[in-house]
Amino acid sequence: MTAAATSVSTGSPWGRRLRWAAAATGVAAADLGIKAWARTALDGSPIEAGPVDLRLAFNPGAAFSIGSEAPTWVMLTITAVITGVIAVAGWWIAPRADVLTRIALAAIGGGAAANVIDRAADGLVTDYLHTGWWPTFNLADSFIVLGAGALVVSTLIGTSDERAPGSPQAAGDVGDD
Repeated sequence: MTAAATSVSTGSPWGRRLRWAAAATGVAAADLGIKAWARTALDGSPIEAGPVDLRLAFNPGAAFSIGSEAPTWVMLTITAVITGVIAVAGWWIAPRADVLTRIALAAIGGGAAANVIDRAADGLVTDYLHTGWWPTFNLADSFIVLGAGALVVSTLIGTSDERAPGSPQAAGDVGDD
């Protein structure tokens, strides 16, 4: 194996970081693609699909419309800063974290990034999943919530290998990848 290939191998810190970043990017791209579809396909014509209908809505605030009365630049700044903190934390944690933790952080980071990117255009986040008993939401919101749940589970079961100096994981064993 070449030196370059070794530096991004599956067990290396760079390999773990790059896979985490790719997963987060995939989450964001999927959500943004569906939002683009929803803005054209659902404009004025919801689709009844059973327990979750497809209905176009726009949210100027954060979760549950919190902060919807705040100026657009305030909501964009706050959500961008939080997303940036999540991105830095994910990048920093990825080399030491187990697979479940990396997946959870990618889901949270990708979902948050998608909502910030969507909000940047006009100050609104596009929502399209409607239950009738819960506020209308989007795929990014689902990824954030599921990622947070997975992060809690990962923390409770304590599967992080933490890359302790001298451990087989720190010595380059590919372990849980």
